[in-house]
Amino acid sequence: MPDRPCLPGHAWRCCDRTLDIADRPVVMGVLNVTPDSFSDGNRYTRPDVAIEHGRRMWEEGAAIIDVGGESTRPGAEPVDAEEERRRVLPVIEGLQSCIHASDARPAGLISIDTCKASVAEAALAAGAHIVNDVSALTGDDRMAQVVRAAGAGAVLMHMRGEPRTMQDDPRYDDVVRDVVSYLDARVSAAQNVGIARECLAIDPGIGFGKTTDHNLQLLQGLSAFIAIGLPVVVGLSRKRFLGKITGRETGARPAAGVAANVYSAWQGASVLRVHDVAETMDAIKMTVALCAEAS
Repeated sequence: MPDRPCLPGHAWRCCDRTLDIADRPVVMGVLNVTPDSFSDGNRYTRPDVAIEHGRRMWEEGAAIIDVGGESTRPGAEPVDAEEERRRVLPVIEGLQSCIHASDARPAGLISIDTCKASVAEAALAAGAHIVNDVSALTGDDRMAQVVRAAGAGAVLMHMRGEPRTMQDDPRYDDVVRDVVSYLDARVSAAQNVGIARECLAIDPGIGFGKTTDHNLQLLQGLSAFIAIGLPVVVGLSRKRFLGKITGRETGARPAAGVAANVYSAWQGASVLRVHDVAETMDAIKMTVALCAEAS
């Protein structure tokens, strides 16, 4: 993507793998193995069905499959660690054998979407490469140690409050400045406990304790996050603010999500976390082709 902000040689180290994201963004496919996620709850609770869906997203172009066993939708109730491990581990183990390298492309990476250290530790032992933590490593005192020991990639996300309360009248003095300041501090904290900077990515947390206006301001202000100098993850797929703007119900928001993700990629986002992998990949490929022709 010509003129797309990026850092020369920008790469993200995740265990024994390195993801090159300097030239164009990569897609992270959402695989919720929960009964209560806002968009696809109860669709992939059977391990065989979840594994097949993950394989299909990888074939459609996802570089990362993000497996989550606890819903973080607004108002969601917490799940204990034992149940969360029961949900995610068979899926992670099964994905290992079906998103392997081919002549056409490298093997896919697996991310565990959790804020519990015991779940992350078990997932990494089962073959995951990334810990996607909505609490930015603050939800469990052991999480930073688990990430450091494995050399895992880590996504540090901003969230106001917790899933049960995060949408209760969220307020900021300046949402971009406040979220950038928080994530910058969390990056420093992670490095201070020995996590390598090249293993870290940041996520402004679209929809996590934010109004529609906050979400729009964060997307419009992505350059401030890019300036931190780490890969920026954007997860906006099918979220409520898209429905507020378009009037569409959850399952009818792919077009709005694709548009917002292309915009985010153009601003310099490195990882797009999406449900609609094929549509997002097509949009990225088309944008890259058009930019190449124009240059």
